Amino acid sequence: MLRVLLLILSVVAIADAELCKPDAQNAFKVRLSIKTALGDNAYAWDANEEYLFKAMVAFAMRRYSSKSTTQISNVLLCNVTDRVSFWFVVTDSSKNVTTVPGSEVAAAIRMNRDRINNAFLLSDKTLQFLKITSTLSPPVEPSTPVWLIVFGVVLCLIAAGIVFLVVAGIQQHKKKNKESTERENLEEKGEVTITIENGIPCETLDFKAGHVNGVFAADDERFTSL
Repeated sequence: MLRVLLLILSVVAIADAELCKPDAQNAFKVRLSIKTALGDNAYAWDANEEYLFKAMVAFAMRRYSSKSTTQISNVLLCNVTDRVSFWFVVTDSSKNVTTVPGSEVAAAIRMNRDRINNAFLLSDKTLQFLKITSTLSPPVEPSTPVWLIVFGVVLCLIAAGIVFLVVAGIQQHKKKNKESTERENLEEKGEVTITIENGIPCETLDFKAGHVNGVFAADDERFTSL
């Protein structure tokens, strides 16, 4: 009887070894960085931690599908290394000689990723399922609505445009006043501008004060004396 029992156990061990091995069908590799994540508070990876991992995978499978009857014994670990990496598969609880499709295992792990991470005090970066993509974190919504930000930007542009137009108008008005003042000062001083026409210097008449032509002034004096 003892020989039969040992034979059965050896057969089961051989079957498990065939199901769980690196790169086997439906097998997944796990890598943990406990020291990196926890530093001086890092815990040792031992049989108890392996049991917890199996329990969490079984929990994930049962939570993913209400029809699942996965037990802890259905989760097989193999090739465990000191740097805390290993492979695992989930066997079919009804047959126990075949593995659950990898797509179902990946979906269950992805669905319960936060619960698994929290159980080991790790994160997606320090508890890696190498063939299972991490769940995407929800997009961060800004505290201020987008429409309000756009409205504020447009309002600032309009205000800047108004200020520019006012300043430009003031500067233009000052420029016109300055030109007008200079023109009046020039007329009051009676400044004469000498121009050259056909090589003969000519004086520009001062229209405000007038200008006396010497030729006609001499004629007027001559006729007046008569």
